[in-house]
Amino acid sequence: MTLSVSPELVRRAVHGDRAAMAELLTDVRPGLVRYCRGRLGRVGGAYTTADDVAQEVCLAVLRALPRYQEQGVPFAAFVYRIAARKVADAQRAAIRDSAVTPTDAPPEQPDGAPGPEARAVSTDLARRLSALLNRLPDGQREIVLLRVAVGLSAEEVGTIVGMSAAAVRMAQSRALARLRNLAGDALNEVAA
Repeated sequence: MTLSVSPELVRRAVHGDRAAMAELLTDVRPGLVRYCRGRLGRVGGAYTTADDVAQEVCLAVLRALPRYQEQGVPFAAFVYRIAARKVADAQRAAIRDSAVTPTDAPPEQPDGAPGPEARAVSTDLARRLSALLNRLPDGQREIVLLRVAVGLSAEEVGTIVGMSAAAVRMAQSRALARLRNLAGDALNEVAA
């Protein structure tokens, strides 16, 4: 899947067409959520923080639309530059605000979500994957997230990170090979 937004839709959104803005956000939001989840991971077994950051990115894109100018690069480059800055802000805030927050009142209805064991297994896998991604250089990690988690094409990622599509593919290949070496059998363990 690629972030392919028609230039006409972007033009209409830039000029204040509310329907175009809504359609534009509908098109970009799923990729932004995957990108933020890939960069931020789970906190306490949930993606709440990443989803909140994705929402902030959507709002920032809307606020920045009037200043957007077509410069011969895909609209995705504009969107994911904003996303990268918002994710970096969220990471800094998480470090700064690492204190435990109180929980709300208990829910009135039973939770239909997966049980503690399933959440623990899922959280552990996400933690291990995140730890592996964090062992990659920043550039390779960004490429893997944009290509694999978000699903952008090599050309789109190249525009975002300032590389040719061929260089993106080579960096992705090297990053995935490095991840395979780092992971070894760690991700193939069977939960007891």
